[in-house]
Amino acid sequence: MSVVFVGVDPSSKNGESATVWLSTETGELFVQSYRATDEEIRECKEAGSGPGHSTEVPPHETIIRIPVSVLQILQEACSASGPHLG
Repeated sequence: MSVVFVGVDPSSKNGESATVWLSTETGELFVQSYRATDEEIRECKEAGSGPGHSTEVPPHETIIRIPVSVLQILQEACSASGPHLG
């Protein structure tokens, strides 16, 4: 798999960088960010999920919190993913 760096949270401190990468083969995004707290996970579960989907988080998945300052980087990554799917 070939992965390219897309961007890092411009407001983050050293060692605490929300970061986004893009797979040039699949168009999938990889995001490094803050783990959601137990309270945030509980609130997500209370908010519900789509029909036919459980609000339980499987052991191989997690909920992350993405800072608002990273949303533009995610938009750039989504825009860039199209041409890479070839």
